[in-house]
Amino acid sequence: MMNELSMVQRIVVWVLPVVFAITVHEVAHGWMAKKYGDNTAFLQGRLTLNPIKHIDWLGTIIIPGILLLTFTGFIFGWAKPVPVDARNFKNPKQNMAIVALAGPVSNILMATGWALLARLGVILNLDFVSLPLIYTGIAGITINLVLALLNLLPIPPLDGSRILTGMLPNRWAWYYNSLERYGFIILIVLMYTGVLQLVLGYPMFVIQKLFFDLAGL
Repeated sequence: MMNELSMVQRIVVWVLPVVFAITVHEVAHGWMAKKYGDNTAFLQGRLTLNPIKHIDWLGTIIIPGILLLTFTGFIFGWAKPVPVDARNFKNPKQNMAIVALAGPVSNILMATGWALLARLGVILNLDFVSLPLIYTGIAGITINLVLALLNLLPIPPLDGSRILTGMLPNRWAWYYNSLERYGFIILIVLMYTGVLQLVLGYPMFVIQKLFFDLAGL
């Protein structure tokens, strides 16, 4: 369906969902950290939906832009991580796991919101109103589900690794998190060898179908 759009239209349709998906994901981490007693993100002014506060030029602009313009069919990105100091938590490992989980959960909630927006477009059935709502809704569903699933992978420093760390004995957790320096390299290798799409392809197909059904598509 997106293939029907021109390059400019694709950029217009995707830019808002991508920026919000990445921004809200980070704010969710900071918000949950504050709930557990860490005010670091709040004190640094990072608990805001103002995307300028969260933009990482490589992860928020360049990478998503290249993926969008090259029609890879797989779009993802990241913002500047919000600062979280686990030393302020009463139960650092367990609390950090929940703080990490807040990011993917926020993406699932946003995907639901975009699905309802697309459904509104379907119900209205007025081309000049419905088509922008439907196309933007599809983009919003897609980017949020990709970010949720991607971040749940147990590759340090992705959120899934923080969740897994919360369940590991301290010694194992330390060794496991020492892989963080190689995390980005591992992710890039998995992406360009096709392993990443192999792992995420079927789960993405299933969950995307559920959200498209919700949207009435």
